[in-house]
Amino acid sequence: MKNRGNCLLVLSLIFIIISLSACTREEDRTYWTPPAYVQQTVTQTTTTLVIPEVVTPTPYQLPPTRDPRSPLLAPTPDLPHRIPTPITVPESYLVQPGDTIGIIARKFGLSPEAIVSENSLVNPNYLEVGQVLALPSNSSIGIGPSFKIIPDSELIYGPFNMVFDPAAFIQEKGGYLASYVEEVDGQTMTGAQIVERIAKEYSVNPRLLLALLEHQAGWVSKSKPDPATFTYPLGFSEGHHTGLYKQLAWGANMLNFGFYGWQVNALPQWTLADGTLITPDATINAGTAGVQHFFAQVDGYETWQNDVNLDGFFTSFYLLFGYPFDYTIEPIIPPGLTQPALSLPFGYGETWNFTGGPHGGWDTGSAWAALDFAPPGEGAGCSPSDYWVTAVADGPVVRSENGVLVQDLDGDGFEETGWTVLYLHIDSRDRVPVGAQLKAGDRMGHPSCEGGVSFATHLHLARRYNGMWIAADGQIPFILDGFISSGTGIEYDGYLTRGAQHYQAWDGYNAVNQISR
Repeated sequence: MKNRGNCLLVLSLIFIIISLSACTREEDRTYWTPPAYVQQTVTQTTTTLVIPEVVTPTPYQLPPTRDPRSPLLAPTPDLPHRIPTPITVPESYLVQPGDTIGIIARKFGLSPEAIVSENSLVNPNYLEVGQVLALPSNSSIGIGPSFKIIPDSELIYGPFNMVFDPAAFIQEKGGYLASYVEEVDGQTMTGAQIVERIAKEYSVNPRLLLALLEHQAGWVSKSKPDPATFTYPLGFSEGHHTGLYKQLAWGANMLNFGFYGWQVNALPQWTLADGTLITPDATINAGTAGVQHFFAQVDGYETWQNDVNLDGFFTSFYLLFGYPFDYTIEPIIPPGLTQPALSLPFGYGETWNFTGGPHGGWDTGSAWAALDFAPPGEGAGCSPSDYWVTAVADGPVVRSENGVLVQDLDGDGFEETGWTVLYLHIDSRDRVPVGAQLKAGDRMGHPSCEGGVSFATHLHLARRYNGMWIAADGQIPFILDGFISSGTGIEYDGYLTRGAQHYQAWDGYNAVNQISR
């Protein structure tokens, strides 16, 4: 169920329009960076890690925001992005082993529904190898709106989330979400816990998730929303994405896909749910691209046009949280930012397997921020290893749960600010707790398959800055003990290079991926 306006809303929107027509954002904003981190010590023996008392976070400072009495500021203009040329679609396609309608659709930038309709398929879940499918045209019907919906900093789990309590906000609103419970991974979780978990794992803003949930289903403000929303509250009705947890996980992944894909000029078109193809306006920002991409997955043309304009999702966000551009932090990544010194995540004298080059930091939609390492002598399987994952830098542990460790490198005690490192698939056995103050090389836990999706014991290592996933093969390359990461353009393929030393990512044990400290 979509929210509809009333007199108060109309007056508010008129005020916004008048204000935006007269005001522009300041161009001389001071770049905001986290406070410097003061190193501390940790006691360690060869067998036991002694954890000191929990670290008191250093003070943090958010950038100045708009005075409530001052006019609203228009979003900062974006230079036109380069829109890539759409993939050339042949008239027909020969089904290959392992193909599904979804795989074929993604390959050619089409919607599954359009392929099913073009071929009058009675059972789209059944394809025969060698079957010939007719493919519809991928010609765009026009250019999408240039209206900016949210700033980039409102898509990510960034600095302004330090002062936002999703659980308190949900309870204050008193809607269906406030009393919602669901079993996730064998544990009963509240609606607020699910929102916070998805926000942290995907590094997506919980305000954005709540506004989408309100816009699509009314779950935040209504105690009795439409029962039709109970199974698919975000409106994505594919069978196994049922319940709040899977819907929000899917939604966060789609937001990330649009956000990070736009940043690297990888999105030539939006393919709407009814098969309509739209060319994005070149002047939208990445945050808006993320929202436009999300709605493209669930909307036909007319509904999409409404949802991504002034009286659509923007209004739902405004009614819950106010003007979204009041939360702007620009730039998220300061000019000239460099990575702090990081070490390889295992002990001296050990040789590990470099099993994964640049790939998604979390799920498939985020930047290719992660590298994978498997411990020595480990074959296929998910038995936790006795080898230790070690800290790549100094800093406190700010999250330790569900196979995840997050280390804060600026010492303020928050994962929403500055440089943070994600260690994924860390077994619960011996995993260090929140508050552990570590130095580079200190033991953190053992690699396993716990957390996320994994089919073999390994460590998944990724970086974020101010909540944004930092690509391992981008402008700020992943550097570990002087080894520089590079990619090939194919997910999981890549290299680590230091001078004449050159290691190739390989899924398993191979002479080309044996890397040592």
